[in-house]
Amino acid sequence: MDLEKLERILLQVQKPGRYIGGELNSVVKDPSQVDIRFCMCFPDVYEIGMSHLGIQILYDMFNRREDTWCERVYSPWTDMDELMRKEGLPLFTLESRTPVKEMDFLGITIQYEMCYTNILQILDLSGIPLKARERGGDCPIVIGGGPCTYNPEPIAEFFDLFYIGEGETQYDALLDLYKEVRSSGGSRNAFLERAAEIPGIYVPAFYDVEYREDGTIRSMTPNNPHAPEKVVKQIVTDMTEVSYPEKPLVPFLKVTQDRVVLEIQRGCTRGCRFCQAGMVYRPARERDIEDLKEYAAKLLENTGHDEISLSSLSSSDYSHLKELVYFLIDRFRCKDVNISLPSLRIDAFSLDVMSRVQDVKKSSLTFAPEAGSQRMRDVINKGLTEEDILTGAAEAFKGGWNKVKLYFMLGLPTETEEDIRGIASLANEVAKVYYDTVPKEKRQGRVQVNSSTSFFIPKPFTPFQWASMFTREEYLEKAHMVNDAMKSQLNHKSLRYNWHDADTSVLEGVLARGDRRVGAVILEAYRRGCLYDSWSECFDSRKWMEAFQSQGVDIGFYNLRERSLDEIFPWDFIDAGVTKEFLKREWERAEKETVTPNCRAQCQGCGARKFGGGVCFEGQS
Repeated sequence: MDLEKLERILLQVQKPGRYIGGELNSVVKDPSQVDIRFCMCFPDVYEIGMSHLGIQILYDMFNRREDTWCERVYSPWTDMDELMRKEGLPLFTLESRTPVKEMDFLGITIQYEMCYTNILQILDLSGIPLKARERGGDCPIVIGGGPCTYNPEPIAEFFDLFYIGEGETQYDALLDLYKEVRSSGGSRNAFLERAAEIPGIYVPAFYDVEYREDGTIRSMTPNNPHAPEKVVKQIVTDMTEVSYPEKPLVPFLKVTQDRVVLEIQRGCTRGCRFCQAGMVYRPARERDIEDLKEYAAKLLENTGHDEISLSSLSSSDYSHLKELVYFLIDRFRCKDVNISLPSLRIDAFSLDVMSRVQDVKKSSLTFAPEAGSQRMRDVINKGLTEEDILTGAAEAFKGGWNKVKLYFMLGLPTETEEDIRGIASLANEVAKVYYDTVPKEKRQGRVQVNSSTSFFIPKPFTPFQWASMFTREEYLEKAHMVNDAMKSQLNHKSLRYNWHDADTSVLEGVLARGDRRVGAVILEAYRRGCLYDSWSECFDSRKWMEAFQSQGVDIGFYNLRERSLDEIFPWDFIDAGVTKEFLKREWERAEKETVTPNCRAQCQGCGARKFGGGVCFEGQS
């Protein structure tokens, strides 16, 4: 690494702190004393990547191995990207400034589809061939992990292998295998063949896909005897068995989640039909409360943070939440530690907690009704009634809050104009509750109800994976309908409304359910200059549309048709626990507007019980 050139470049970029490393709790080892160099990558800007809990967990886990040194890299922002290309400076790790190409592994966590061109940026700036089949023995093994690997096919040709599931289960076996194969003089392909035999590992090159004349998949079959027909996701069945990072990295810069994160559980019992995380992270598994109390104290001591966030898909469903929260409040009151509680259901306990942790300034409360009508909430199995929402709002207003955020989706299956207008009606009812509940003399100004809508995107392994989407114009028409309805409400002066970008929703829909043919579009879009597509100031829809056209890929094929129940999906080779039969039943129940009880109320036979842990076995000895 040319350190003089790097120093000169860093003087010219917006935030050089993104690229210097040396953060509190970062790990530095003697490279001559380790056998494996592993580069962990989050393909977005530093401030986003440093906020990701998964990387903190794996970074800690890998570096506990004496034979492994895990370092990090993030996507250089556009100014740094331009200068690195101009000066011929290769992408480097933060800990040792070693070129990424010299690592044994490059592990990329893939949290959202709109980062796909950033993955190509990482490979390109590292000098690693973009396509896996073009890589030789001088290149690191490129691994993909994270939620997007539940349909890895659009980016399959760019990865040597994918890890399906939770990293604590099989990474040690994978790293041990790498040492074994290398010490015996085995080739890159020999390692991939042996790796394919490890549960949860998917090597795309070892599978062939055939298509029908209508464009749907005819078959996907292994072309290598080492590759299984089904790749089974890997999960931790007992959360008390796995370690948790006690000394997480503390960034120099202000990042998106600038606080200690305490993971209280994994999975969710609610069964919302639109939610991929709620399906693929089944079964729900809790961390032991005594362990959490110990971790909380150590995390705050080892980081200097003054805020702790309880992380889970649905915090309210953690069975010891009240005990944990009151412990944290009492234990750290004298240190002015703030407690952040995302994913809460607004009830009496939640409001009591928030009153105690927001004594000075009451920030806005967030509700996620997802749909404007009760019929639509039954379709998506939200498990939330209008009475629940209004009662929660009333209690919040009595407690002194006067700002509420409401989150909705547009374009859900079976949606009608009445459902769409119901979004404005519900927002108006929430505002009305404020004026009905809070006497004039106690009001602190006008209530503010901020509603926002995103456009629904069907995801793999959800009951809505068969659903069709809409065109950009149709999405905007729906948003404008809500906007007009908001203006006609009695309390319209208290209402604010905004909606998500339609162009990115259309693209995300293709990337979420696409097959291998979409890879050519991603590569072409990158070559045309697409980068940081999840950032509105960088996203260029025109270039993406040109890429689709140049590669002859039809957006409508992926977005504008309802799939037949017998269609083979690009992700059908993955066993995520929830069976296709269960998802079909839920799809049919959605069409009938039938609500399904959550896991703790009644087992629905989704298939996750086979993993042998979590909520499926609660109360059993």
